[in-house]
Amino acid sequence: MKGEPVAANSTSRRKRPNKAEQRAETMEQIFNAAEYLFSRHGLYGVTLKDVAKRVGVHHTLMNYYFDDKKDLFDKVFARRAVVSSTRRMDALDEYEASCRGKPTVEGALRVFLETDLDLYIEGGEAWKNATRLAAQVANTPGWGAQLMDKNFDPVVLRLIGLLKRALPNATAEDIFWSYHFVTGALLHVLARTGRIDKLSGGICKSDDFVAVKARMVTFMAAGIRAVCADGSRSRKR
Repeated sequence: MKGEPVAANSTSRRKRPNKAEQRAETMEQIFNAAEYLFSRHGLYGVTLKDVAKRVGVHHTLMNYYFDDKKDLFDKVFARRAVVSSTRRMDALDEYEASCRGKPTVEGALRVFLETDLDLYIEGGEAWKNATRLAAQVANTPGWGAQLMDKNFDPVVLRLIGLLKRALPNATAEDIFWSYHFVTGALLHVLARTGRIDKLSGGICKSDDFVAVKARMVTFMAAGIRAVCADGSRSRKR
């Protein structure tokens, strides 16, 4: 209205980010760059200088933010792992409440696997880099296994508990081996090596997590049931 004061450029002038916001933005750029490089070259094939160069900052900044390269690697891994584990745990809690104490193999697997696959489908290339990195870590003895233990053991044991209830006659040994085979197949998929692309002549694509989601639970549930049934029969002989 006429006569009322108007702030000059109040809507067009962008607010300058404060120091905390600038730091958060820089850290996000560093994590994304490191994740990309680590997912392709592994822990030992990347230096802090490589990451700094990709981000476009001086390498001394890396030493300011991180104790060493392993510190950066662990933090890169943990930022995605906490999202994955939290989503899975919440989904498993919801599933247990909805199934009223009667979980099924298919139901538990679907929640555990598809909740994570949805992250990779919806999250774009950044989350696909994370999947390749997770596959590397999971297949690395020592520090890799320790990272997996730290970030994923609670949600994995939650799934195993549901599988035990779904198959009350199965032995704990058979359930644990079944999960071991399940996670092996999953990690091979997440590695996205491109091998299935070549073997299938292009019919199947390593990046096609939608196709994986449509088939994985059916395949794995059948395997778990077979292992547990065969184990019970063999012990009765």
